[in-house]
Amino acid sequence: MTDLTQSLPRFRDIPKGWLASLVILGLLAIFDPGQVLPTLGFTAKALANTAPFIVFAVVAVAYIKASGAEAMLAQVFAGRTVPMIFLAALAGGMSPFCSCEVIPFIAGLLAVGAPLSAVMAFWLASPLMDPAMFAITAGAISWEFAALKALAAVGLGLLGGFATLAFANSIVFQNPLRAEGGAKKGCGCGPAPFSGRPVWKFWVERPRLETFRDTAVENGLFLLKWLTLAYILESLMLAYVPAESIATLLGGNGAGPVVIGALIGGPAYLNGYAAVPLVGELMNQGMAVGAAMSFIVAGGVSSIPAAVAVYPLVKTRVFVAYIAYGVIGAILAGFAANALL
Repeated sequence: MTDLTQSLPRFRDIPKGWLASLVILGLLAIFDPGQVLPTLGFTAKALANTAPFIVFAVVAVAYIKASGAEAMLAQVFAGRTVPMIFLAALAGGMSPFCSCEVIPFIAGLLAVGAPLSAVMAFWLASPLMDPAMFAITAGAISWEFAALKALAAVGLGLLGGFATLAFANSIVFQNPLRAEGGAKKGCGCGPAPFSGRPVWKFWVERPRLETFRDTAVENGLFLLKWLTLAYILESLMLAYVPAESIATLLGGNGAGPVVIGALIGGPAYLNGYAAVPLVGELMNQGMAVGAAMSFIVAGGVSSIPAAVAVYPLVKTRVFVAYIAYGVIGAILAGFAANALL
């Protein structure tokens, strides 16, 4: 009996993305069996259409990791504060860090005394855009939307960086780290890449080649997992959610849909990559482009996974400022999208 029990698969061992997909398909098989095959067909077709962008994203991130190009990021945080903020926002918009992976890097920078204003600029911009995210967004929505989101990521970084610099001497930003070694805890994604020089021809070194392979496999499975869930949900939205309800709540070019998109972006956000096709389908059903932009920007910064990763590192007052920057920046990005797209 003991051996049988130990051999049974445990749900907690299944990655959450795959588990969610299996649960949804299981419920669909029980309550609407006729929708299972259309949902699987839609998901397979959508994944096939997105495949070139997935491949590009996987190869780009693996190359950055294997070559050690991340080591160049530490150089951004040396010099005068104002140029540092600009460079940090730009670097954040190109770095392959999610809201969790960026934590060890941020913790290390704060621990060695990097200015909080520059760190905040990088921190806010980094989860919103990277080469993989740009490719997925361009494929699932449009190149114009992806480009504007990239600009929004840099703009949000600049907003947070210069606002933090302006109030650097206030009580809000004094001694930002928590007392109990936030820099040591991080989120378990690995140490901050502070040292070393990039090796662009990484394939000449076996360890780097193995890093490329492992990173490509890990990110490929990561994207496949979350995009599968996203396309399953997109299929169900098409089948069950009336387009009129989306258009009524989040349609139009006024301020209301943009603000609502920013406010619900955090709680409703699943994952940066999973959100992209869902937002694309919401736009097809009537979601205003401004609301879509505010939703996707706010979600990247203030989603529950991002908030959980940030909160243990800094004091509550800094955390509140981080969330406020995210919401305000998302609303401004939404207004910009309405005006430009």
